[in-house]
Amino acid sequence: MLVSGSPVGIYMETKGILVIDSGEITDRDGIRRTPAEHIIQSGDYICEIDGKVQLMQLVRENQGEPMELQVIRHQETIKLEMTPVETEDGSYKLGIWVRDNIQGIGTLTYVEPNGTFGALGHGISDADTGERLEISDGDLYRADILSIRKGTAGTPGELRGVINYREENRIGTICGNSQYGIRGQMEHGKYTESMKKIPTGLKQEIQTGKAEIRCDIGDGIQEYQCEILEIDSNARDTNKCFVLRITDDDLLSRTGGIVQGMSGSPVLQNGKLIGAITHVFVNDPTKGYGIFIENMME
Repeated sequence: MLVSGSPVGIYMETKGILVIDSGEITDRDGIRRTPAEHIIQSGDYICEIDGKVQLMQLVRENQGEPMELQVIRHQETIKLEMTPVETEDGSYKLGIWVRDNIQGIGTLTYVEPNGTFGALGHGISDADTGERLEISDGDLYRADILSIRKGTAGTPGELRGVINYREENRIGTICGNSQYGIRGQMEHGKYTESMKKIPTGLKQEIQTGKAEIRCDIGDGIQEYQCEILEIDSNARDTNKCFVLRITDDDLLSRTGGIVQGMSGSPVLQNGKLIGAITHVFVNDPTKGYGIFIENMME
């Protein structure tokens, strides 16, 4: 197994157009209207409108005629009817906020011999709906950490970086976004120069006590000291399998502990990859949760 710890840029397209929320619009007569109310819901995915998929274009070209929407709601496909409203400027709108992609920075955990990679250790959820995103596809890119916002009790810190979205910086494709992280296929021969080949450890091999994490906070991948405090050996359908605390003085002085962007940082113990960081304790950023590597590889 090749173990990483490198920051990566994530770009994913949703499986359909995600509805974030609905709201009021002002029609041509100056009347406030809510055309989406009680019809479409936050968290719905619009797959088709009148048999097509170009939402914005179809709404712009509509002349106030009813439109049939095919929507995925709670894994079930349903049909809805909505009628765009002509606004004060003469354009037509449905009165919904939508999103069709998401971008961000995380940490690459591992790459298997066949090129399959795992990252983050937890799924990516929409910031507005709180629901894990259903994705159609995505890409993985090189990323560089530029600065750190140090974490304090009650205020999570953050690794701030830049993602290079040029084709030559694309290093893999993303095919899944589960509660155990994102998965995909690494481009052959790319981005493996900084990785370390070590075996994986089973959950029954994990012990409380000293361990290390691998991450890059701006000056290359380093291994930092941590301590495993608690282990839930029965944890299966979860990404909170053990509790760890950062003990490395250098890392603590620079980040305050675990910060956003470190999710997916590999956790090593006794020369084996045993898991990855997934969450930080908001009230104590020196502590966080980790996921068993077995869970992540499922």
